[in-house]
Amino acid sequence: MSGAQPEASVSRAPARIEARIGHVFANRALLEEALTHVSAGEGRLSYQRLEFLGDRVLGLVVATMLFEAFPEAPEGELSRRLAALVRKETCAAIAREWRLDEEIRVGEGERRSGARRRDALLGDACEALIGAVYRDGGIEAAARLVRAHWTARMQAPQAVPRDAKTMLQEAVQARGLPVPAYRDIGRKGPDHAPEFEIAVLVEGSAEAIGRGASKRLAERAAAEAWLRRAGLWTEET
Repeated sequence: MSGAQPEASVSRAPARIEARIGHVFANRALLEEALTHVSAGEGRLSYQRLEFLGDRVLGLVVATMLFEAFPEAPEGELSRRLAALVRKETCAAIAREWRLDEEIRVGEGERRSGARRRDALLGDACEALIGAVYRDGGIEAAARLVRAHWTARMQAPQAVPRDAKTMLQEAVQARGLPVPAYRDIGRKGPDHAPEFEIAVLVEGSAEAIGRGASKRLAERAAAEAWLRRAGLWTEET
């Protein structure tokens, strides 16, 4: 009897999430796939492919929003704003608004370790859900979803965020040095929870190393480590 309660909860998940995101799925199998972490197993498809798709859809829609909202902004400012709006932490915050941490299916080991609270997993699930909406309703449905939940963040008055990789490139080019080079050191951990290690090399200085749940996050962490060492990065940056 103890195993029946979680299944009952899962059976109600589609309607709950549809109400929160404002999209009713014609093909609820897409929603089920978007809610399934690879560790859940049992022969189900995981959200990884939908995450790949949703990441690209999110970037396109937010880039279009920024292009329209800030007609005088140069490319560099638009790029920094885009990086802040599509970064994993922003996606994780929106996933929490959608309460995906209550709905995503994970394996028992991941559940015990608190994986559903991690930004990396929640950010991936957010992107997967966008990918599912795109597959179900096309670009217009996906754009409505993104605009509904990203517009307020885009319009919030704040300093233009700085992306560590962009900031590092600007810093080294200001010194007349070649652009930074990133070297893949390796990865460890299981397929569903990898940790990548990347080194960034800047001419004339020791390499800095970063780690993250994806190569993109590890590169960002490496750039931030170099900037911190140079005294160019603080918590307020």
